[in-house]
Amino acid sequence: MNNLHTGEQMAAVYWDGGDYVPEVLDAVNVHLRDYRTGDVYPIDPRLLDLLDSVSQLTETKAPFEVISGFRSAKTNAMLHEHSAEVAQKSFHVQGMAIDVRLADVELRHLHAAAQSLGRGGVGFYPDSNFVHLDVGPVRAWSGT
Repeated sequence: MNNLHTGEQMAAVYWDGGDYVPEVLDAVNVHLRDYRTGDVYPIDPRLLDLLDSVSQLTETKAPFEVISGFRSAKTNAMLHEHSAEVAQKSFHVQGMAIDVRLADVELRHLHAAAQSLGRGGVGFYPDSNFVHLDVGPVRAWSGT
């Protein structure tokens, strides 16, 4: 994963020997922190499973470009105040959502692949050039 706001890159095996690797999960939490406040929060490991499934399905060779991972309540409230497209009770605040794109996969294909899995929420934001993925209830929507 490449965090577009911090410039940080991360490549790691998060599942090994039939279980999640705690040190890697800790590193993911830091990598996907709220870059505006520096707040770190536990990322739901199912989100990593979802990213892995999307990666396999799209056959990407590129890392995920992360637009947004965890958001503090303060950051989410500020973003919600400026955009109706930011959910007031966003799954980002619970460490259960991520906004991403892949350099070698068309956005519409990334969106279709994620939606075909039938796991969590999938938002398509073509004008902003990202797909929202979360491990909440299954649903889909389009934004700008």
